[in-house]
Amino acid sequence: MYRIGIDLGGTNIVAGVVNENCEIVAKANRPTNAPRAAEGIFDDMAACVKEAMEKAGITNDDVLSIGVGTPGSVNKELGLIEFANNLGFDNVPAYRMLRERTGIEKVFFDNDANCAALGEAKAGCGNGAKDFVMITLGTGVGSGIIANGKLVTGLNYAAGEMGHTVIVYGGLPCNCGRRGCWEKYSSATALIAQTKDSMRENPDSVMWELVDDDILKVTGRTAFDAARRGDEAAKKVVDTYVAYLACGISNVVNIFQPEILAVGGGIGNEKENLLAPVRRILASERYSIHAKKQTEIRAAELGNDAGVIGAAILDE
Repeated sequence: MYRIGIDLGGTNIVAGVVNENCEIVAKANRPTNAPRAAEGIFDDMAACVKEAMEKAGITNDDVLSIGVGTPGSVNKELGLIEFANNLGFDNVPAYRMLRERTGIEKVFFDNDANCAALGEAKAGCGNGAKDFVMITLGTGVGSGIIANGKLVTGLNYAAGEMGHTVIVYGGLPCNCGRRGCWEKYSSATALIAQTKDSMRENPDSVMWELVDDDILKVTGRTAFDAARRGDEAAKKVVDTYVAYLACGISNVVNIFQPEILAVGGGIGNEKENLLAPVRRILASERYSIHAKKQTEIRAAELGNDAGVIGAAILDE
C-alpha cells in the first residue's frame, strides 16, 4: 500500500507517492499561482495527485491516505486551513475539498514545517529520533518540533513558531507584529539584507564582483562564497549571521533538549561551513554544558522531499 504526500507551497504544489519504506516512487507538480481562489488551487492539487498515481501505476484502492503540508495554521478538529497569508486562505474547508476532488476519504493536513520535520526525523538525518527539531532557513525561519515521537502542535495547532521568538529585544520589525524576531536575523532573507548592507559600506568587496556589480543579484550564498575567497567584509557578514543563528539554536536546545537538531533550507546547504561554527558557539552557550549527552546538530538530508514524505506519514 501507498500514501500520498503533498507539499503545498506558495510557489509550487508537489505531490508524491510514498511507499512503506518512506521512499518517493513518483512525483508530479504544478505552479501554485497564489494568491488565488482556494478552489483552483485544490483542483491543481487533485490533478497532481492523479498524475503522480498514474506515474506510479496505482489507483485509489492502493492508497491508504493523503497528507498535506501547508503554510499557515490548520484546525484539525474542524478540518480547516484557518489562515495562510501567502496563499490567501481564510477558513478554507480543506479536508472536505480534498476528499471531494480525489475520492480518498482519509486526508490529513499540518503545517509545512511540521511535515518537513516529520520527514527528516523518520527518513532523513533524524534516524528515527523521538526528540527532534528541524530548523529551516529560507524566506523566514521555520521550525517543526517532535517530542517523544509526536509533533508538538499546541492547543490551537499553531505551536512551533521558533522563528518568531525574539533574540534582539526592540530589534527589527517583523511582519508578525513583533520586533527582533529570530527570522529577521537568521533567515535567508535576513542574510541577503545583511550582505547588501555590507556591500554598500564596502565598495571594494569581492561580493560586488560575484554579482557582476548588480546588488539585485545577491543571494544567500554571496557572502559565504566571498568569505571563501578571503574577503574580510564577507567574513564579517558570515560571522555576524552565524552568531545570530547560534543564539536562536542555543535557545531551542535549552528549551527542548532534542536528541538531534537539523538545519535545512537554502542556507542549510552550506552544511559544515555553517554548522561547525554554530556548534562552537553552542558548546559554550547551552545550559547543559556539563551534561554527558548533548544535542547533535546535523544538516538536513532530504531537501524538498522532506515535506512530501512528512505529509504522507501524518497518519502514522
